[in-house]
Amino acid sequence: MSIRGIFPIDKWDFKSESILANLMEDDYNMLTANSTEHSYGKGETIFKEGFYPTGIYYIKKGKVKKYKAIERGGEQIIYVANTGELIGYHAILSEERFPDSAATLEDCIIDFIPKEDFLKTLQHSTILNSRLLKTLSHEFTVLANRLALLGQHSVRERLALQLIVLREKYKQNFQPGMSVEINLSREDLANFVGTARENVVRILSEFKDQGILSTKGRKIVIHDINKLIELTNFK
Repeated sequence: MSIRGIFPIDKWDFKSESILANLMEDDYNMLTANSTEHSYGKGETIFKEGFYPTGIYYIKKGKVKKYKAIERGGEQIIYVANTGELIGYHAILSEERFPDSAATLEDCIIDFIPKEDFLKTLQHSTILNSRLLKTLSHEFTVLANRLALLGQHSVRERLALQLIVLREKYKQNFQPGMSVEINLSREDLANFVGTARENVVRILSEFKDQGILSTKGRKIVIHDINKLIELTNFK
């Protein structure tokens, strides 16, 4: 089922898949004139924080984590990007280095679009301009909500909410009543929630005991989305 009628998912979920959807043919051809397709294995780095961008990336298949490096070699996952989404364009728009890193969560097929073609199309296409502006504005809202979440809510509430967000990312050919499998390591999930791995393992076990979810190895199978929504304490 769609949860938009019972939970404000758009407040918490980044989206960039609409940027290229149904773009005018001339604009799309200009943007992709020199694009190249690359295959990535699970866990491969796409770009790293602090490097200068030479282009943007379109995810044709797979999922990618965007993250910030933190002290003692850890990371804070900011966002999970899905098939159909663009990443890497923020640094080009701001004319700065990459503010974060990106790495694959599974095998991926990704198109690289050179910086020059992106900027040329941006100058030419009012539709692309408008969509990017809308997406950036939405991302600011999501980031503001996440900052408030980290400072004001418990780990249990944060984990419940991020499982809801990830459920939306991992839905495939979804039909009402189907369970959704989230294929994410406990370490990545902890980095997404902003807590220690041990806390995630403990709370997932509690959620299992309550019948909210089950696990198959590293996979988390969501059974009761309504209970997860209730645990977030958001209306």
